[in-house]
Amino acid sequence: MAAAGRSTAVAAAFMLVACRLAAAAPLAVRTSWKMISRRRPLERGFSQVPCFVTDRALFAPLTSAVKRQENRKLSGLSSSPPLCFRTRSGFTAGFLCPTDSIGVPMRLSRFFLPILKENPKEAEIVSHRLMLRAGMMRQEAAGIYAWLPLGFKVLKKIEQIVREEQDRAGALELMMPTLQLADLWRESGRYDAYGPEMLRITDRHKRELLYGPTNEEMITEIFRAYVKSYKSLPLNLYHIQWKFRDEQRPRFGVMRGREFLMKDAYSFDIDEAAARRAYNKMFVAYLRTFARMGLKAIPMRAETGPIGGDLSHEFIVLAETGESGVYCDSDVLNLPVPGDDIDYEGDLTPIIKQWTSVYAATEDVHDAARFDREVPAEKKLHTRGIEVGQIFYFGTKYSDTMKALVAGPDGVDVPIHGGSYGVGVSRLVGAIIEACHDDAGIKWPEAVAPFEAMILNLKQGDQATDAACEKLYNELSDKGVEVLYDDTDQRAGAKFAAADLIGIPWQILVGPKGLAEGKLELKRRSDGSRENLSPADVVAQLTA
Repeated sequence: MAAAGRSTAVAAAFMLVACRLAAAAPLAVRTSWKMISRRRPLERGFSQVPCFVTDRALFAPLTSAVKRQENRKLSGLSSSPPLCFRTRSGFTAGFLCPTDSIGVPMRLSRFFLPILKENPKEAEIVSHRLMLRAGMMRQEAAGIYAWLPLGFKVLKKIEQIVREEQDRAGALELMMPTLQLADLWRESGRYDAYGPEMLRITDRHKRELLYGPTNEEMITEIFRAYVKSYKSLPLNLYHIQWKFRDEQRPRFGVMRGREFLMKDAYSFDIDEAAARRAYNKMFVAYLRTFARMGLKAIPMRAETGPIGGDLSHEFIVLAETGESGVYCDSDVLNLPVPGDDIDYEGDLTPIIKQWTSVYAATEDVHDAARFDREVPAEKKLHTRGIEVGQIFYFGTKYSDTMKALVAGPDGVDVPIHGGSYGVGVSRLVGAIIEACHDDAGIKWPEAVAPFEAMILNLKQGDQATDAACEKLYNELSDKGVEVLYDDTDQRAGAKFAAADLIGIPWQILVGPKGLAEGKLELKRRSDGSRENLSPADVVAQLTA
């Protein structure tokens, strides 16, 4: 009872602070604080108390743990546990909902969206062209881009899905620096072997550094400094960090840039059998990750390249603009993705066998004789694709050279068996566009869209239309829908074109003619379907 009383008191204190802030800055606070009308399910015994939406920075010092929930499903795959917070004293005070994840309202008149009317001459493929035209990014140098607000929102959505699925599979997040000591790479033997793609730097003290193109050496150095016994295994560590590779010919926008955002995970195990179990976990986690983004990414046997090892799969999104040549049985396109009930501690072998028994290989390891022998002519698929992730088992390649040893059950030191697992987070933005677009623009899957819905005021300045848009805008944002409201004075045709270009999943058209009949037009961007609905029905459909 006392704990419940303290929770209620804290909730009341938050409301008091909100009211005081509202008196000082009413407009700002109305944007930041919203009562959430829909109660969300709780886990692990948290008390259900009123929920407020606020800027994370405002009450960050009060929180000791924050978990986000996207509250959406795609292909039967749901997101992480509900968002909640605790005060430093340890009792639950309620839900703290940062405005960057739930119910973010935005007026187009206040949003930085530099849309281009013409196709940029330097853009060679669809994703590059649309990202520049839609104001998602700006090129600052060859293969180096500034991410503008619209593009950055998509990037963060993708990053969060990757993070949630890594966490679900048991990996632990850390952060490693972008700069690494050259001596680490000399120790592994890769400093000279990696080639001119690696950017080498000397600091003012004449120490040799490099801008990390990958992190096998650094994570191995961290591991060997702290882990001494097999009892600390298995272990899987990951980070999401910017990388630089000095591509000789950067092209295709984010597909082949010099600076890019990647997720890298690294597993450490006592023997090959355990390491292959870790490999299988990441294999399954990747299937789920890409499916949640609305992509069909096919795992294909691939070369290990400079990472090394004898086992690797690339996850390929089929697209004619891709750089990878691929050969596969078309049956692989219809294989099921594991659902939310997947048990990562259970036996994943049946799932792995189901996916790897069907022929699928990149051109580097393609076996023409086996392809002809095993795949019926009507099922043969030879096309191109975009690599969005790759996983490796490399055994003791790095632990042997860098002396990453642990004491085994018999007390004898043995080198650990390792694997690495990469996802091209920034490349995924381009890959999704390549897979989800039409002649008019982007068609974002809902899980990664910068906004869920876009309100188009077709007669800005008309009292009835403005009032209807404002009411709808407030109702949707209050219910947790991310809304972009086009309140500009552009003509209707220009608004339609801009909405199709940036690809928000739902467009709500509000005009005098429809309002006279008590109707709004709801358009689904993915298939162009339209419905005339009452405002209440629009809200109900978007919040179902």
